[in-house]
Amino acid sequence: MEQTITISIQDYLKNIYELTENGETASTNALAKKMNVRAPSVTGMVQKMASSEPALVEYQKHQGVTLTREGKRAALEVIRHHRLLEAWLVQTLGYSWDEVHEEAERLEHVISEDFENRIAAAMGHPVRDPHGELIPTEDLTMPVDSSTPLSSLRPKQTAVIKRVIASDPALLRYLDELGLVPGAHIEVKEHSPFDHNLTIRTGRKSFVLGLNITGKIFIEEQ
Repeated sequence: MEQTITISIQDYLKNIYELTENGETASTNALAKKMNVRAPSVTGMVQKMASSEPALVEYQKHQGVTLTREGKRAALEVIRHHRLLEAWLVQTLGYSWDEVHEEAERLEHVISEDFENRIAAAMGHPVRDPHGELIPTEDLTMPVDSSTPLSSLRPKQTAVIKRVIASDPALLRYLDELGLVPGAHIEVKEHSPFDHNLTIRTGRKSFVLGLNITGKIFIEEQ
């Protein structure tokens, strides 16, 4: 049957993309946890998307789900809307980076392609959103990302923060207070082999970060 891409389906496609962008498949349990819905509901939805025309996902029981070409394009369209909206809210309306996620979540499904093109042009076609996440291009391809997790660095290595994977406003405010934002220069002073905590220096400040944070900050080594 021909599939109408509803808001719910857009949300599924976006989350599947995020779980599979490094080449893995997404299990229904992982998708249920990420979207905070029951696993049987996820199974029913992915089966529906797999049987649509054209199919938006490929799904086999116990083997997880991946996006088809059509599903990936639909996912990237929503992600482009979301990240452009976040950039626009910060650049034009004065939102802070910890305020924009929920607003963009609401707006990403309803803006027209004309509106998308206009805000992109008005901002000079930004490549990254306020968190440093890459924005899919107008032809719906994702630029290549060469960043690596901060958790991979060791003492004496230096880097520049490129992006932060976080939608939790409290975490984003905390990182902002520490100066751990895209563009910040950092140096690793110490590494604990037992708990993998890193002592980080940025500017004149030093602090210890756990793996729960360093795994969400992506850098380019200098």
